[in-house]
Amino acid sequence: MPAAVSLHAVSRCTLFCMKTLIRSIVWLALIVWLGGLLFFPITAWAAFSTIADTHAAGTIVAKCLGVLHHEGLFAGCVIVLFLAVGRAMRVYRAGAIVGIAITLVMLAFTAYSQFSIIPRMEKDRIGVGGAIDSVPPTDPHHADFDRLHHTSEHVEEAVMLAGIVLVIALAREP
Repeated sequence: MPAAVSLHAVSRCTLFCMKTLIRSIVWLALIVWLGGLLFFPITAWAAFSTIADTHAAGTIVAKCLGVLHHEGLFAGCVIVLFLAVGRAMRVYRAGAIVGIAITLVMLAFTAYSQFSIIPRMEKDRIGVGGAIDSVPPTDPHHADFDRLHHTSEHVEEAVMLAGIVLVIALAREP
């Protein structure tokens, strides 16, 4: 009988450890993604307030945004995977389905920004010879760049808001 009790205790510990591991991985991936999203505006502000050349500052910000997007795409895939595994292992209840849906929306917005908006902004920038500020705002390339930039800000805000909703949804899980 002591072996059976010991086996039961090990089994319970293993389940508890797996539950903790899965939840920890989901939270860490979400922290990395949201942390980057929350820090990005500070990075952009620092670049544009420190570097006099707006083209150079914009290049730095664009590179940082690309890294942030790839980080988010990776973290989002990790979140979806571990929420699905957690749901299958009964680590999460119905909140996992909601979490997966929210994360998929975040992934879609991030991919849209990285693979649709940013390439079109880059095309406009190249269309004016490299520095968007070298032409007046009435120039068609500059106007389109400004429109896309405005759209990209709203998309990033939507990802951040969805991430906060995801935090709340996951925090409600027992």
